[in-house]
Amino acid sequence: MKIDKEQANIRIAKNIAALFNETNDITIINLGVGLPTTVSNYITNKKVFVQAENGMLGVGALATDEEAHPQLINAGRQAVKETPGCSFFDSATSFGMIRGGHINATVLGAFEVDEKGNVANWIIPNGKMFGVGGAMDLVVGAEKVIIAMMHTSKGKSKLLRKCTLPITGYGEVDILVTEMGMFFFENGIITLRKIAPDVNLEELRDVTEFEFLVADDLVDMID
Repeated sequence: MKIDKEQANIRIAKNIAALFNETNDITIINLGVGLPTTVSNYITNKKVFVQAENGMLGVGALATDEEAHPQLINAGRQAVKETPGCSFFDSATSFGMIRGGHINATVLGAFEVDEKGNVANWIIPNGKMFGVGGAMDLVVGAEKVIIAMMHTSKGKSKLLRKCTLPITGYGEVDILVTEMGMFFFENGIITLRKIAPDVNLEELRDVTEFEFLVADDLVDMID
């Protein structure tokens, strides 16, 4: 499979956004720093509201240089646009929403996910350790945890039998989306429900350490 990182990120973001664009319910989601923030670019459902833990509900798409306002940023310090009815509040209120169970879903990046639904996303191997931040609150406070990440790192699978890095949340992953496939974690079983159009099952299994089932109605990812 030949796909550059930018294309991979767009594919991941589009397929996660599609999950929310299909809902008929009012839904509040939180987007983690990095790749997850780009999901806002593809949210079209007016019933979906993006929350940022720095104190914003109604986050829009990422802003261009011409659109940027210095006081309109997300938790990753990226310039963003507002949506109609956007509201602002302090960090304490923001984390009250998260810890109080008022976030329907969170989309987070990760370094590793394993077959138990454990996720490791805050320590960069051999890098600076900034602390776990809001991730530990989000994985336990949000109703659904969606992980957005690249499938491999330096040719090695990031989808493991057992995480090797410190765990952010145990058994918290509900959906894992990479540029190669979309996996659902349900009752201890991992099921592949979408696959990249330029990947076959044999290739996918070769770069996936954990075992997974394949849905009878397997479909292609949005590209």
